[in-house]
Amino acid sequence: MNRRRVLQLLAATVGTTGLTAACGTGADDDTAAAGSPIKIGLIAPRTGGYKPIGDELLNGFQLFLDLNDQHLGNRPVTLLTADEGENATTGKAAVDNLLQQGALALTGVVNSSVMVGIRDAVEQARVPLVGSDASPATLQSVVYIWRTSYVLDEPGRALGRYLKQQMPARSRVVIVAPENVGSLDVVKGFTQEFGASDPRLVGEPIWTRFSTDPDGGFFAADIGTALARDPDAIFCFYAGSAAVQFIRQLRGAGYRGPVYAPGFLTEGSVLSEIKPAEAANIMTSLNYSADLNNAANRRFAAAYRKKHNASPTTYAMASYDAAQVLDKAIRLAGPDANSQQVNLALGKVGQIDSPRGPWQFNQPRTPQQRWYLRRVQLDGQVLANMLVTELATLG
Repeated sequence: MNRRRVLQLLAATVGTTGLTAACGTGADDDTAAAGSPIKIGLIAPRTGGYKPIGDELLNGFQLFLDLNDQHLGNRPVTLLTADEGENATTGKAAVDNLLQQGALALTGVVNSSVMVGIRDAVEQARVPLVGSDASPATLQSVVYIWRTSYVLDEPGRALGRYLKQQMPARSRVVIVAPENVGSLDVVKGFTQEFGASDPRLVGEPIWTRFSTDPDGGFFAADIGTALARDPDAIFCFYAGSAAVQFIRQLRGAGYRGPVYAPGFLTEGSVLSEIKPAEAANIMTSLNYSADLNNAANRRFAAAYRKKHNASPTTYAMASYDAAQVLDKAIRLAGPDANSQQVNLALGKVGQIDSPRGPWQFNQPRTPQQRWYLRRVQLDGQVLANMLVTELATLG
């Protein structure tokens, strides 16, 4: 019996009541004073190529609410959602919409350009944003923005450090990535750790056009440029529909060698849309793997699989943790705390017992956490990201 089937059977035997007791805040619910109802605003793509990631953010946050009787910090919650769109203008409109509806705190955000674009609006509103995905390295000196995901240079750093030791002396590594805010961080982290002057890095990075939903020939010219350099390995950075098309077009052009990337390349629905032959020789770095063997992940993954009949992703996990962080902060702030008091309490939540493993906020308000190496392979009849080893602790 494969690992996925075992986990599905485990999920089927765990009732909602039992999971609520295991995943919730437990005895504290009985002793903390009940507070007034609150609204939490979730910003995520509801249309376009990043919609599947937005769905995962919603799934993760809602799962925590389901397991805790729709409460955070012993206060009943109404979860509001707003479409972040694909740029800073649409993201700002989403923030304004949620603030006008009286959100005590915000969460979500997929696109790094959107996160940069809404920074001032969030800081001026003095309402905490617990971001659960986008996390550009340039987002510094913020007071009201916290992130439960990562800083975008970290997956590149973790993988660059690993490949520096693993790649043979005369290897040829080519970097291919879209020209956007997130890619600049990822590539910078990778080259800093691998060594920007290392002769194994062949030529400058190849910057492709950016699209969340590219067509079947979108990457052809840039892949041709990459393959003309005769690479032994390719390092890239794509997610969602762009990841599907990049992998498909790369293999279609005849490249069969290893592909290394931040884990977003194979997260979510990507593996269900590509063939096993296309997925061969793909290894990724990420702060989470659905097969991590710890108590928090066994509970989380079983509940997620039971509800969605799919393995959880890092997007869902980070959004689940955003809810967990807000739960602790709202409890600490008191039954009638306002946004500013909740923001102060976020600095006191301490260690989080997360499905990814224990972590805590560092001074820049991002996680200090472990990073893992994963390999794409068949788990029974389906493709899955399987844990290989721990890479580093960063943050």
